[in-house]
Amino acid sequence: MIPHFHSGSFLKYFRYGEHLNPARDWVIIITFSAIALAGIIVWNVWAFSTVAQGGVIGSVATSSSPGFSHSSLDAINTVFENRAKEEEKYETGAYRFADPSQ
Repeated sequence: MIPHFHSGSFLKYFRYGEHLNPARDWVIIITFSAIALAGIIVWNVWAFSTVAQGGVIGSVATSSSPGFSHSSLDAINTVFENRAKEEEKYETGAYRFADPSQ
């Protein structure tokens, strides 16, 4: 058998009421805001002091892999050398331009 809840009595708990009390509502909002602000301040002070003392927030990396490989650096170096050779050809006159505006 399925229990039957009377919707009127259930919604009565969530009803605001006939008498409004804005002072109570503002006190609740300000209290929750102050608790949230205090929590944020405590968290930031803890995080700052942990990092300032050389600690790590979160899991510590077990091993560090190199951020780059020498083969990619050699490839980049080759690209810049080829560009420098092409620029030199333009400066020495090996390449000639025909300017269509003249």
